[in-house]
Order: sequence, then C-alpha cells, then structure tokens
Amino acid sequence: MARRRRADAILDTELAELPPELRWREWVARVEAVIFAAPGPVDRELLARVVGRNCSLDLIIDDIRDALRERPYELVSVAGGWQLRTRPRHAEVVHAAFGSEPAPVQLSAAGILVLACIAYHQPVTRGALSEMIGRAVSRDTIAELRALDFIVAGPRSPQPGAPYTYVTTRTFLSHFGLDTLRDLPDVEALEDAGLLDKDKLLAGGLPLSGEGEDDLASEDEEDEE
Repeated sequence: MARRRRADAILDTELAELPPELRWREWVARVEAVIFAAPGPVDRELLARVVGRNCSLDLIIDDIRDALRERPYELVSVAGGWQLRTRPRHAEVVHAAFGSEPAPVQLSAAGILVLACIAYHQPVTRGALSEMIGRAVSRDTIAELRALDFIVAGPRSPQPGAPYTYVTTRTFLSHFGLDTLRDLPDVEALEDAGLLDKDKLLAGGLPLSGEGEDDLASEDEEDEE
C-alpha cells in the first residue's frame, strides 16, 4: 500500500504543462498500456489512477477502439471493466499457431443448469434452486461451480436458519464475455433456441443431494466466510 502511495505521488496525472493535444495522447497511451499489461479486465477505478481529474475515460476508450478498428484484436467491455481480446474471426489462426485449441471449461449438465438458475435469480439459496429445477441440487454441483470461480456464497437469506445464498462472480462475467448481468440473454430466447432445456439437462443426470442436507451451508462454507 505504501509503495502504491509513493507511485501515485510521483506520477503526474494532470499533465498541466503539456499542450492539450499532447496531454490527451499521453492519457490515451497510459490507459492502453495499463489495459495491455493487465492479466484481466481493468476497471474504471484503476485507470483513474493514471489520468487527470478532468480526463474522460469513456472518450479515451472510444479513441482506443477507433485506433484498433483494423487490428486483429479489440477493446471489449467485460466484467465491469475493459480488456484487449483477439477478434473472434481470428480464433482459427491463433489456434493453428499454437497447435491446439484451448481446453474448454468442462461443466456437467447439472452445473450448466444450476449456473443458469443462479445467474438469472441471484442471490438464491440451494433450496430455492432445487424448487426451480424440481430436483434437489447436490453439494457436489455447487462445489463444481465454486471451484471454477463462477459462483461464491452471497449474503445469508432471511429464511429460518439463515442459509447462504449464491451469486455469480467477475470470473463468470469475463468467461462468458459479459460486462454486467444486464447483458445476460433473455432466458426465453435461450429456451426457444434450444440452448437451455431443463428437461434435456435433467435427462442427462442431475445428481441428487444426500439425506438431510436441505439448504444449509456446510461447515467448510461457513469457514470460508
């Protein structure tokens, strides 16, 4: 923390001595450099550390996107921030260059269905998920989604026993290319397109939970909180 404060004190973010055009170009270069160097999406708060108070980050983002219009990569809004990503039309070339496609995330049929229910109904308890699906949701399915960092325990429900709820994460947004949850596709459209079919997923084998588990959080989950 102390090191970051020293860096902030040294970095001139206002650039008041530069002519307006050069000041703007420097701000654009700083923002692009930070996004390029970051391992994941960069949020507005982080970018604000390297530009002046009077700088419009939205206009800078627009300028960077315009500059990249003919490039094989683009600046996308994802998980509440911005990230440079290869354009989808170049995916085949990238895969060929590296010899194979990246291993896809493996989700069970149960995991897909439960993740969809959490995404659209969060914060939601495991008991509520079981009611939506019509079968008890196992702790193994919840653990699968937590291991992928797609969900985490949310606030406790006001129900008797105060069970934990579940919510999606920034990793979930980033993996599925969403900026916010408002970007989730309409669930009816997914069902109409055959991309989300509860009956088919259930037919694939949704594991049942053990006796007496209901919707109470495990001791491990409580410790994590």
